[in-house]
Amino acid sequence: MFFPFSRFDLSGVGNSDGNLQECTVGKWRKDVLSIIDDVAEGPQILVGSSLGGWLMFHAAIARPQKVVALIGIATAVDGLVTQFNQLPVEVKKEIEMKGMWDMPSKYSEEGIYHIQYSFIKEAEHHCLLHSPIPVNCPVRLLHGMKDDVIPWHTSIQVADRVVSTDVDVILRKHSDHRMKEKADIQLLVYTIDDLIDKLSTIVN
Repeated sequence: MFFPFSRFDLSGVGNSDGNLQECTVGKWRKDVLSIIDDVAEGPQILVGSSLGGWLMFHAAIARPQKVVALIGIATAVDGLVTQFNQLPVEVKKEIEMKGMWDMPSKYSEEGIYHIQYSFIKEAEHHCLLHSPIPVNCPVRLLHGMKDDVIPWHTSIQVADRVVSTDVDVILRKHSDHRMKEKADIQLLVYTIDDLIDKLSTIVN
């Protein structure tokens, strides 16, 4: 059976227009809500990877009547803010003075991501782990235990904070941050199918 779906890149990322240096978590949150409001039709199961996993929770909070389930892949709730706060005080002061954080990453062609200090400060307004997360729909969190970008225990923290009682965390021992191996994709497809079946049963 075919189910319609919407897939998109955030502003300034991938095939989308926009200047990445002018983007913020708040702007990307608006991107997601715009897709839900103006493009997607009917109840939505949101699938978000890394930062997308953070944004999907904001979408579920803002549109509880339309978002019926969440699937996170290496969910990075509060991710960049947490990573920044873990830096030594001297390093954080240097970043504040420069206005830029050159964050090492093996996923960047340059080996680093240039993140503006203002981006981190704006992102602080969207952190969720400091209090219960008011999401009541089913939540599935998939995470690789070899993830060296967002530690897998972040998904455990998120699961603990989410108000919903229908929350599963699924860990893959040898998967990394991208979770793009065949077995990872099969797990994702199974998880989506399982939620569709579950929600169809509830509706019927």
